[in-house]
Amino acid sequence: MKRWLAAAVLGLSLAGAARAAIDTYQFRDEAERERYQQLTKELRCPKCQNQDIADSNAPIAADLRREIFRMLGENKSNQQIVDFMVDRYGDFVRYKPALSGRTFLLWFGPGILLAGGFVVLALIVRRRRGQAAAGPAELSADERERLAKLLEKDRTHD
Repeated sequence: MKRWLAAAVLGLSLAGAARAAIDTYQFRDEAERERYQQLTKELRCPKCQNQDIADSNAPIAADLRREIFRMLGENKSNQQIVDFMVDRYGDFVRYKPALSGRTFLLWFGPGILLAGGFVVLALIVRRRRGQAAAGPAELSADERERLAKLLEKDRTHD
């Protein structure tokens, strides 16, 4: 029984160690290593959503790192590699998607909403200042007569 338990613990620890393996690639030179690191930092993991593929432990991130290494070995340019990833996974895979008709709101939407908020705020402030400067509204003759009656009634009750 102890042997089975020891074998199970050993098997589980080896499986965990295999999953936690670090990518070890042999690069031709330091420039290629830097390109690899730059590309893996600039591309987002499709599964992790807010983590680059360099820091992600997801299997898809490992596949993307392996694909980048393969393409670097084929002397593809950074742009060709990024274009391949965007074609395959969409603009989401880039932390900074290119400016296009599809990504216009992504780039300028927050600024447009902020500017719109300031315009609405300015209109509200302007309207309130206009109302305060105009003073109290003039009462019609009927309203003045009614007010006078109310005030007279109030004085007689005191």
